[in-house]
Amino acid sequence: MEDKSVPDIVVGRLPIYLRALTFLKADNREITSSQELGDRLGISSAQIRKDLSHFGEFGKQGTGYEIRFLENNLKEILHVDQMWDVALVGAGDLGHALASYKGFAGRGFRIAAVFDMDADKIGTVLTSGLEIEDVAHLSDRVKEAGWKIGIIAVPAETAQAVANTMIEAGVTALLNYAPISLIAPSGIRVEQIDPTVHLQHLTYYL
Repeated sequence: MEDKSVPDIVVGRLPIYLRALTFLKADNREITSSQELGDRLGISSAQIRKDLSHFGEFGKQGTGYEIRFLENNLKEILHVDQMWDVALVGAGDLGHALASYKGFAGRGFRIAAVFDMDADKIGTVLTSGLEIEDVAHLSDRVKEAGWKIGIIAVPAETAQAVANTMIEAGVTALLNYAPISLIAPSGIRVEQIDPTVHLQHLTYYL
């Protein structure tokens, strides 16, 4: 259940901390500190300690954090100590890349199905082994499987309709790659990813 006492900006930093811990563990490290994490991430050590304090005490003064212990706790807090099946809508270039991306599985996610409306694509088997399904079956498949997470990788003009279908079928979390801000009811979490927006942010500083 969502804890409304924890600021969303804090929750947004937890996956960044988790990723850093994963890299440290891969280097066979056992202990780290808020200072080291801060230096790696460009975040103050005080901010890291404050963020983690929302969820408990994970370190010892003068010793730091046991990496595996903190990693496991962050996975539990973020509910990625389990595997989440994800429905992907859109089998264009981006959809193909997302369906084939091997980085999801190690971080708690699995693309369970891919949908598209293009008759020439439906029935095609992707390199991931998934067969592209007709988006007309999206609602029934979501209800049948009980999927809670959806990824939208379709053109802007169809993104809202896809989102509506997913939400009505029971999806409560959406990752949207379409270049449009989706409108969703209260209680539905939407994350927008538009690379052009980030590029335009960057070019301000050039």
